Amino acid sequence: MIILKTPAEIEIMAQASRVVAEVLQVVERAVSPGISTEELDQIAEKEIRARGAIPAFKGYRNYPKTLCVSVNEQVVHGIPSKRKLKEGDIVGLDLGAIVGGFYGDSAVTVAVGRVSEDVLRLIKVTEQALYLGIEQAVVGNRISDISHAVQRHVESAGYSVVTEFVGHGIGRQLHEEPQVPNYGKPGQGPRLQSGMVLAIEPMVNMGGSAVRILDDRWTAVTVDGSLSAHFEHTIAVQPNGPAKILSWRPEAVACS
Repeated sequence: MIILKTPAEIEIMAQASRVVAEVLQVVERAVSPGISTEELDQIAEKEIRARGAIPAFKGYRNYPKTLCVSVNEQVVHGIPSKRKLKEGDIVGLDLGAIVGGFYGDSAVTVAVGRVSEDVLRLIKVTEQALYLGIEQAVVGNRISDISHAVQRHVESAGYSVVTEFVGHGIGRQLHEEPQVPNYGKPGQGPRLQSGMVLAIEPMVNMGGSAVRILDDRWTAVTVDGSLSAHFEHTIAVQPNGPAKILSWRPEAVACS
């Protein structure tokens, strides 16, 4: 069942999403060669709690940390550890927070120091795919219009979309209906309505689309070892006009 949110509920979700956006900015600024992924997690938890919010991921289905930190070939759900980031890595930062019983969720992929133009292109294309998907989140469209926009942009750039993981509805639960795949033909799935709140999150591999789960039962990696990027925003479908990006970060760059 898809749960539509009232304007008052969306405002609370906006507060949760603003916490996520602010904390992601702090964590992103801390990313540098030599810092451990565990240190990034500690920063994230401290910053979330300092804003009066609750880490959404910690304890969720027994996930042990506040932040998901996915490095290089890791697609999503990387568990923070003593691993230190190196010059030339890329790192996906996925974060959630709870305010007033409602969730916010967002993710960004950043370079660690200097990386090649090919790697920067992967990151840029993935972020562009997110915004192209968000552009389709308008009343009257269908879920797969979002999905198709993401897939078309990713594949036109020569990359692969991950099919094992999808975006999702969000509200009083971190994961609600409907699922929002990053692939598919347009014009299918539930019709978008005002009050729907979605977490749209392209996961894009430089190589093939296949992924596998490591023995920690969380970390997803590319089967071929290729790099992967991940971006996510929590958005609300509006009565008229474009969707409202609840987790907007000032330095985020829209598709160009």
